[in-house]
Amino acid sequence: MSNIPPEVKSKLGLVQVYTGRGKGKTTAALGLAFRAAGRGLEVLMIQFLKPPENYGEHISAERFPNFMILPLGLDHMVSKVTKERDIAVARDTLSRARDEIHSGKYDLVILDEVNVAMDWKLLDPEEVIGVLEGRPKNTEIVLTGRGAPQRIIDYADLVTEMVMIKHPFDRGVKARKGIEY
Repeated sequence: MSNIPPEVKSKLGLVQVYTGRGKGKTTAALGLAFRAAGRGLEVLMIQFLKPPENYGEHISAERFPNFMILPLGLDHMVSKVTKERDIAVARDTLSRARDEIHSGKYDLVILDEVNVAMDWKLLDPEEVIGVLEGRPKNTEIVLTGRGAPQRIIDYADLVTEMVMIKHPFDRGVKARKGIEY
């Protein structure tokens, strides 16, 4: 448990959503995570649809003793996975998220790409809300990923939609190490 002054902890506990088709949802959540870790908060990011290797944020987070990333997803960019397997992995990840959120060890928990898991019908929004309900009072939650369901938008305290206006991918520029991953 962190030694954060009570006046700081007492202001935590909101649910934030970063969604939309534009780039920057995970990046925004990581910015918040590094800010929180820098202030001494205990931070956990659980990644729903990203595999456990080759992401710059994993390397950076290792430098902070109070910021942990758990990449529990499957790599859909290179693997063909059955929907049944996707659902099982998403449910296992949500179960792990419930355990971690309710443990009281973290001040900020980010569920990265959970909105996509709901949009793809791997998880039901009511299941996700069920995990968030009853969490320790001062645990801040961030849900990222395009396609946030309306039920999640209605439930959240803050919703930011990233809008893509222009992207280098449209010109054939592939994801770049250190920038996109």
